[in-house]
Amino acid sequence: MAEVASPVAAFPSLETALKHYFGYDQFRPGQRSVIEAVLKNQDALVIMPTGGGKSLCYQLPALLKLGVMVVVSPLIALMQDQVDSLQDNGIAATCLNSAIAFETLRQREADLLAGKIKLLYVSPERLMSAGFLELLSQLIQTVGVSGFAIDEAHCVSEWGHDFRPEYRQLSVLRAKFPQIGVMGLTATATERVRSDIAQQLRLCDPLIQVSSFNRPNLFYEVRPKGRDGYQQVQRQVKQHQGSGIIYCLSRKRVDELAQRLTADGESVLPYHAGLSDDTRRENQTRFIRDDVRLMVATVAFGMGINKPDVRFVIHYDIPRNIEGYYQESGRAGRDGEPAHCSLYLAYGDVATAEFLIGQKPNQDEQRIARQQLRQMVDYAEATVCRRRVQLSYFGEFLEGACQQCDNCINPPPLEDWTIEAQKFLSCVARCQERFGMAHIIDVLRGSKKQKVIDLRHDQLSTHGIGKDRSVDEWRLLGRSLLHQRLVDETTDGYPVLKLNAASWQVLRNQLAVQVAIPTDFVAGPATDTSPSDDAPEVTQLLTGLKALRKRLADQQSVPPYVVFPESALRQMARTRPQTLEAFGQVSGVGSRKLAQYGEVFTDAIRQFCADHGLASDPGAGGRRPRPSRERRQTVGDTHRLTLELYRQGRSLQEIADQRGLKASTVASHLERLIHQGEAVDIDQVVEPDQQRTIRSALAEMEGASLTEIRDRIGAAVSYEDIRLVRAMWHRDRASG
Repeated sequence: MAEVASPVAAFPSLETALKHYFGYDQFRPGQRSVIEAVLKNQDALVIMPTGGGKSLCYQLPALLKLGVMVVVSPLIALMQDQVDSLQDNGIAATCLNSAIAFETLRQREADLLAGKIKLLYVSPERLMSAGFLELLSQLIQTVGVSGFAIDEAHCVSEWGHDFRPEYRQLSVLRAKFPQIGVMGLTATATERVRSDIAQQLRLCDPLIQVSSFNRPNLFYEVRPKGRDGYQQVQRQVKQHQGSGIIYCLSRKRVDELAQRLTADGESVLPYHAGLSDDTRRENQTRFIRDDVRLMVATVAFGMGINKPDVRFVIHYDIPRNIEGYYQESGRAGRDGEPAHCSLYLAYGDVATAEFLIGQKPNQDEQRIARQQLRQMVDYAEATVCRRRVQLSYFGEFLEGACQQCDNCINPPPLEDWTIEAQKFLSCVARCQERFGMAHIIDVLRGSKKQKVIDLRHDQLSTHGIGKDRSVDEWRLLGRSLLHQRLVDETTDGYPVLKLNAASWQVLRNQLAVQVAIPTDFVAGPATDTSPSDDAPEVTQLLTGLKALRKRLADQQSVPPYVVFPESALRQMARTRPQTLEAFGQVSGVGSRKLAQYGEVFTDAIRQFCADHGLASDPGAGGRRPRPSRERRQTVGDTHRLTLELYRQGRSLQEIADQRGLKASTVASHLERLIHQGEAVDIDQVVEPDQQRTIRSALAEMEGASLTEIRDRIGAAVSYEDIRLVRAMWHRDRASG
């Protein structure tokens, strides 16, 4: 059985406990204040984006308080994944659910009552059963309950994107156990949903922690989906590296897409509610453990996925609402590394979504769903920064452009539409802020519809003053005003436009309005398809460390990221720690991980360094530092052999073939030799004209990355050419 934690007094600070249990040196934004509140038994409502560290907000307090932390989680796969990760980290955690055999269930209950468990994961259905409530009472009287954590708390609100009626019953926790603190946690919640969560869970004077919803490592884009939609997706999948998820609207489309991708040689599995429980569970497990690269799924594949190293998410069909899209696209890049999110827009898919909404039996649900779908279409058609539209939906304002979306990378031209905006906002005011965008546009364009006449809006001074603009142009302006927060809109299913302070600034000529005029959709660059600025040996070592992680994970029947997240492997590859002391400094390496994996990983790193004539490289941060005395001393026999073959007139590829290396590795050997001061004639590799071009770019863009330099010069120049010329350029400057 894994160790049971000591109380908080055993550690001089929360940071010390954080490093001991989880291997991190500092808290992420918002975590510390929540943990301090939970340690004081205060209720809390935690809104943190995917990958923001919500779980730690209850996991660390569970280890520092007496008793058991009870965590309510909606999916068996999700809770099992959390338990696996905690147990691998030496933390006593378990779960109770319907998939567990009776004998195992009784043993886990006995371990709970014996005080051997610190975190218990249960489903809301299990928690509400009479037997479990009785078990809770016994726990309180024996080992104690340190708190209740309600994960995916948006499920409690009918205004959330994934409402689950069974979550409504969780208020019984406050009624039956008023002395125990309750915390709700979710990645997304509008202000209305946050209020509803607090009310439904009966939180008492809770600490409310709302972190930024901005995920700067994600690149967002929208692509038009033509008749060759499958070919578009297939090409994009081939461009990306790493694991990916493709979301589809229907089970039929999931199966079709998965079959075609499989036939074309991709490693892919399907996931939807039409598959058996065993098949879904097996497919998800194989994806999480990197046995397959792609998962094609419906939104049923949502909260159950806890894989941190998903490098891209593609929505083949338009999502139902912005909140759901934020959650689903947010499955990418949970490890903080760059990831790519693409949405394919086809108006036939919008019509399909509207048809499905029409099948809902409840008229109020239909009304809300239609408004949410329209907001999603507005997002897809937006010409402003996509991140700004997303954040605005959650009540957060982004200053400037994100430079991480297609609209920021390829901005459409701007035009001054201040006069048109004044007409639009004036019409909203004349209509007494009681109508939506469609009616305002009707009035502006002088419509004679019966509704306009019955309301006597044909007699307003704004009736017909916008005849010179089309419906589409007015709709473009209306969306732009909403995205720029120059006008507000109610979100209760009746989308009514409301003026705000900025609206009056526009009307008083105190604020100009710029509107981005749409051009043909242009796909932004895939952030993870360009080569990294890491040295080739870093990339090569990272590949080896991933393979080692996969072997260790398979031996333990756990997902690879349970052993170490990719961010930790990348830091290892960049700094090459060869002692246990140095390995313990890697972010994500705690006491347990150091003892469990330290030797095997440092052995692998030492062997790699010996094979390639490398030494530890602390502080490099993954980018090539300027040459230092210590760095010059790392040149070994492998570099000398490369130099000898090079001086015989052999090309990089010939040397690579003879030595069983990559051409990029051979180039890195020569680069290091140049830094050491060896005479390397790069004229036999790089044409003099190209050298001059590269040197000119280096002079203009000092400090720029390889990718930035290559973007300036053009794809005809290789990264190896730039590396060699840059090495000579630095050496010449140092000697000059």
